[in-house]
Amino acid sequence: MNMEPIQSKAAQGRVADAPNGHWVYRVLPRAVWPYAQLARWDRPIGWQLLLWPCWWSAALAASAYPRPGDPLLSLLPAPLYLVLFLVGAIAMRGAGCTYNDIVDEGIDNQVERTRSRPLPSGQTTRRRAWLFLVLQALVGLAVLLQFNSFAILLGICSLVIVAIYPFMKRITNWPQLFLGLAFSWGALMGWAVEFGDLDGPAIMLYIGSILWVIGYDTIYAHQDKEDDAIVGVRSTARLFGDNTKAWLAGLYGGTLICFAIAFASAQAPVVALAGLLAAGAHMARQIAVLDINDPDQCLRLFRSNNQVGWLIFLGLIGGALWVALKPLV
Repeated sequence: MNMEPIQSKAAQGRVADAPNGHWVYRVLPRAVWPYAQLARWDRPIGWQLLLWPCWWSAALAASAYPRPGDPLLSLLPAPLYLVLFLVGAIAMRGAGCTYNDIVDEGIDNQVERTRSRPLPSGQTTRRRAWLFLVLQALVGLAVLLQFNSFAILLGICSLVIVAIYPFMKRITNWPQLFLGLAFSWGALMGWAVEFGDLDGPAIMLYIGSILWVIGYDTIYAHQDKEDDAIVGVRSTARLFGDNTKAWLAGLYGGTLICFAIAFASAQAPVVALAGLLAAGAHMARQIAVLDINDPDQCLRLFRSNNQVGWLIFLGLIGGALWVALKPLV
């Protein structure tokens, strides 16, 4: 496999934390690479983690308050909604990352892992980045307009948090909290799309997701803590330091408790708890093996949270199947 060089002002290539041989670099013309990098198409974990709260919420809402005899299809999230959330997650994650890169160009140029990004490496201009941001935002808006008016208004409200997030690392040790507020918004959206309002289960799912995001992004931030200290970027990784494992136990434990309360208050089938138990085991393993001084391992553990997403989602789907099939067994 040919290895793309790490991008710099002298040569085009892949960004430092993108996997070698990714389809972006094998398939897309080189002229498109800077935009794929701005949107993080070569690092899909971001849109995956943004998507999971949406899919959890849609699945929880679909199977909430089940009644004996409910047909299976009524207990499963609508495939159209899942596809719309998928497209929206990719578009809005890309728009958010593009915006973040525009705001953070100066900082990114001082951090080893991020100076290969397209703006600090000179592979594109700020004007083109802004135009690309608008294009992605329009795709996100087109998705949002497919939902009910309450969900549309709720989705628009999230833009306030998205707009302020990149500045939080300059003024607070808790930028991961603000990332959690933004990245967990889908936990509200799935419920709003189904019911046209917000109830306790969605709120608890949102709070639990925020704790989850703080946890996994703390692991991620340990990659850059030395450079962050030099340039004055704050993070929970720097705040927690050697106490990170204890904090993660509290954050991930709180996540599972909030999710369990959300499931119980929505009267989700008890089978759905199997997904939570499996996710809890995965989270416990992350904490047990974590070496905060090993950047490569921190990145792997961060990415492994996609598996947490699958476990919880499949648990909810399994619960819906149990309700529908239980009378038949």
